[in-house]
Amino acid sequence: MKQLRFHLLGLAHLATNKTNSACAYTQKVVKLAKMLKSYGHTVYFYGVEGSKVNCDEMVQVSTEEVLLRTYGNYDKSREFFKHDPRDLAQQTFNRNAIEAILERKQEQDILLCPMGNYQQPIAQAVGLLTVEPGIGYTGVFAAHRVFESYAWMHYIYGLLNQDDGVWYDAVIPNYYDPADFIYQREKQDYLLYLGRIIWRKGVQVASDVAKATGNKLVVVGQGSLDNPRERLALGAEKHIEYHPAVGPEERSRLLGGAKAVLMPTFYLEPFGGVNVEAQLCGTPVITSDWGAFPETVLHGVTGFRCRTFEEFCWAVKNIYRIKPENCRVWAEKNYSLERVGRMYETYFQRLHHLFDQGWYQPNEERQELEWLNRYYPVMMP
Repeated sequence: MKQLRFHLLGLAHLATNKTNSACAYTQKVVKLAKMLKSYGHTVYFYGVEGSKVNCDEMVQVSTEEVLLRTYGNYDKSREFFKHDPRDLAQQTFNRNAIEAILERKQEQDILLCPMGNYQQPIAQAVGLLTVEPGIGYTGVFAAHRVFESYAWMHYIYGLLNQDDGVWYDAVIPNYYDPADFIYQREKQDYLLYLGRIIWRKGVQVASDVAKATGNKLVVVGQGSLDNPRERLALGAEKHIEYHPAVGPEERSRLLGGAKAVLMPTFYLEPFGGVNVEAQLCGTPVITSDWGAFPETVLHGVTGFRCRTFEEFCWAVKNIYRIKPENCRVWAEKNYSLERVGRMYETYFQRLHHLFDQGWYQPNEERQELEWLNRYYPVMMP
């Protein structure tokens, strides 16, 4: 395989490190760099002061002082992350990243833009082959795109009124380090909701289901239980225990201890990574039945997908039918850094052929075509 050179952009509004585990985009950048380096590629990372990423050169293009001037000193564990493509932090990031990339770029380098059209000005200025490597948003711009799920790829195609597929698009799921999520076979007596506390994430449904089934519900995330703008008034509910967003270790402990994780999301989830994190901990998930969930939740094996309130309640009452071993095996075999890293390696090597013969590039050394294979657990009794 050819050794490639990547220019990987971080986020302008946050330092890119494992500590900011409430931000899925930040965690994807951290782990993408790790996967690329495991294949021996050269990675130049461009990020905010305080970033910690596995790379050949970490180029600081913004500072904590810029973030403070832009957003003020707010509690990121309780408030939603602040960002805007026109704000000082993003404009500073873009300007300095352009200058730094132009100093370092070579022919056949690849630019990775994980924040979509926020980073489009950088791509336009540096003139490199550009990839959006993990699309779970609507603001797409690049010619080469990796989507988090087939559901989201087709949704975006619909938004773009695009009836034909694109050969150099791909679907590669989100990815996780199994070592970050400790397997717990024995569960405690609570249900868990982990994520932004907003109406469209289904926190009200999670509360109603827990209450109807006589269960304690632990709610963890940014936001407020009492928020008129979100039509939420849950602060007085006695069955709810609230925690602000937590760090990686506590996140794993709470996911692993729950007897089920509730994700009754109303909108089309591009991926809904908490459900895979839960499964890595051996915890079944109970979700809605659209978006990415039909791709990530094996109904009756690693959890249940539901369409009515009665079905959610039944799923909670019958969650004992789901074996923790099946959850862990499914998630580890399909969403680990090792597994998904092979998918990205195949994708980037394919993309690099555009510098040669492109779509018609021969490969006499090919021994397999397993990059889209899925691996299923042997059903545990």
